[in-house]
Amino acid sequence: MQTMIPDSRLTNPALLLPGAMDALQSLGKVVRRAGVPAKTAELLALRASQINGCAVCAVQHPKILRKLGETDDRIFAVAAWREAPYFTDAERAALALTEAVTRLADRADPVPDEIWDDAARHYDEDALAGLVLAIANINVWNRLNAATRQVAGQEW
Repeated sequence: MQTMIPDSRLTNPALLLPGAMDALQSLGKVVRRAGVPAKTAELLALRASQINGCAVCAVQHPKILRKLGETDDRIFAVAAWREAPYFTDAERAALALTEAVTRLADRADPVPDEIWDDAARHYDEDALAGLVLAIANINVWNRLNAATRQVAGQEW
């Protein structure tokens, strides 16, 4: 039995308010220029979206990853990246940072030094700043979509 998903509550705020989409897309361009590999940025977007329960992004980012040449094994394993053999040490550091920054309220020290230091071993200062901005940006998208109940699979 399939559950009926209601229509969204509101047009996505990024589309509704003039300038909002441009601002979010500009932030995405900054991240790309910071030296964060495109596949890494999409892997962290998928992981944050899984954590936040954002169906729109959980559907969209695997599609983007496939267009970037990513394998289904790696895409399917993102939710269990610690146990899966498919990720590089740099990607693992980015995914750990993604989880910490996405779940800020889950621990007294939201981003422990060991997580930060591991990411810093793999990314220079610009790329590390890009990772933090990418994680913040996907969390904004997740919150916009979840709060307004955007429907997965509908193209804007």
